[in-house]
Amino acid sequence: MAQNKIAQFFAPRDMTVGSTTSAIVQFTVPLLIGNIAQQLYSTVDSIVVGHYVGDNALAAVGASGPVNNLLLVLFVGISTGAGIMVSQYFGARDRKLLSKAIGNTMVLTLLVGILMTVGGVLLSRPFLELLDTPPEIVDMAADYLRIIFIGIIGFAFYNILSGILRGLGDSFMPLVFLLVCSAMNTVLDVWFVAGLKMGVAGAAWATILSWAVSAVLCLIKILRMRDELVLNRRAFQLDGKLCKELIFLGLPSGATQAVFSLSMLVVQSLTNSLGTDVIACNTIIMRVDGFAMMPNFSFGMAMTTFVGQNVGANRMDRVEEGTKNGLKLGIGTAVVLVLCLIFFGVYLIELFTQTEALIDLSVQMLRLLAVGYIAMAVTQILSGAMRGAGDTVSPMWISLVTTVVIRVPVAYLLAFLTRNEARPNGEPYALFLSMLISWVMGAVITVIVFRRGKWKNKAIIH
Repeated sequence: MAQNKIAQFFAPRDMTVGSTTSAIVQFTVPLLIGNIAQQLYSTVDSIVVGHYVGDNALAAVGASGPVNNLLLVLFVGISTGAGIMVSQYFGARDRKLLSKAIGNTMVLTLLVGILMTVGGVLLSRPFLELLDTPPEIVDMAADYLRIIFIGIIGFAFYNILSGILRGLGDSFMPLVFLLVCSAMNTVLDVWFVAGLKMGVAGAAWATILSWAVSAVLCLIKILRMRDELVLNRRAFQLDGKLCKELIFLGLPSGATQAVFSLSMLVVQSLTNSLGTDVIACNTIIMRVDGFAMMPNFSFGMAMTTFVGQNVGANRMDRVEEGTKNGLKLGIGTAVVLVLCLIFFGVYLIELFTQTEALIDLSVQMLRLLAVGYIAMAVTQILSGAMRGAGDTVSPMWISLVTTVVIRVPVAYLLAFLTRNEARPNGEPYALFLSMLISWVMGAVITVIVFRRGKWKNKAIIH
C-alpha cells in the first residue's frame, strides 16, 4: 500500500479527474517551491557578491540581467510550445505524438542552445556598452554575462525538460532536482566568491555548474518514463509539421519575451542614467520581485497544464470551474504576500546590503510596487488558462501593450517630470510607478479578453 502511494506521488498527475481545486493546489505547491528555489540562483549570486565584493558588484550583476533575458527568448518560445503540446497530448492519451513532441523539443533545444552560447559570448559587452553601463561596473558585468552564456545550454535543458515534466503532470521531481542544485549553487557561490576570491565570475561559474546538474537529472527522469513515453530514434527525428506546430504555439510567447526584454533594455538605459545607487536599488527590488512573483507565475503555469489536459480530454466544464478556483487561490495568496512585503520587506532588502541609504531607497520603492502583485495574480492565472487552451497570441498582445505602449513611455515621462538638482535625470520612483501602472492596466485588459471567450476555440486537438 505504501509503495503504491509513493509511486502515485512520483507519477505524472492526471488533472482531468477529481477536485479541480485539489488538483491545482497539489500541482502548484511543488511548482511554487521549485520556482522559489530557481530564483535563488540569481538571488544568492546578488547576496554573496553584495556582501563579499561590494555594491558595485551587486550593480554589475543587476545590469547584466536585461541583456541575459533578451538572448534567452528562443528558449521561452520552445518551452511554452512544448508545455502546451505535451499537456494536450497527455490529456488525449496520444502516446506516439507525445513522445515525438518531446524528442523534437530536445533536438531544437540543443540547436538553439549552441546558437545562444555563441551569440551571448560575442555580444555581451557590446550590448552593455550600448546601454551606457557605468564604466566602473561594465567589466564585471561583461565577465559575468560571458560565463553565464558559456553554460546556457544547461539552463535551457533544465527549464524545457522541467516544463515537459510539468506538462505530464509531474511538478514534484523538477522540484527535487532544483532543491538539490540550489543548495549546490549556494555552497559553490560562497566557496568561489568568499573563499577563492573569484568575484562576480565565481558567482557565474557556480550558477552554470548547478544548471548543468539539474538539466542532467531532468533528462535522466524523462528517459526513464517508459510507461508514458517511447523515446526511440524516431522520436528524435525532426518532424516538419510537429516543429511548425511547436513554433506556432511558442512564437507568441517568445516574441512577447523578446519585446519585453527589449523594453527592459530601454528601461535599463534609463536606470543606468540615474546612477549606480539606483542600479543597485533596482537589482535588489528585482531580486525580491522575483520571489514575490513566484506564486503568480506558479498558479499561471499550473493553470496552463490544468487547462491543457482538460481541453485535450474535452472537459470544458472543468476548465471553467478550475479557472474560477484558480483565481480565488491566486488572489488570496497575493493579498497575504502584499501585506508581508509592506511590513517585513525591509528584512529581505537587508540581505543584500548594509548601506543605510540604499536600504531606505529600496524599501520605499518596494512598498510602492507591492499592491501590483494582486493585479499580476489575475493576469498570470487568466493568461495561463488561455495558453493551456492553445491561445498564446492574446497573452502576447496584452504583454506587448502593457510593456511597450504603457510601461516604457510612462517611465521616461515620469523621469522627465521629476528632474531636479539632486536627480538631474529624474527620481527613482519613475521606474517603479510606471511598472505598477502597467500591471494594473494589464489585469484590466486580460479580464476583458478572457471574458470574450475566443481562447476556447484554439486547441490543437479537435
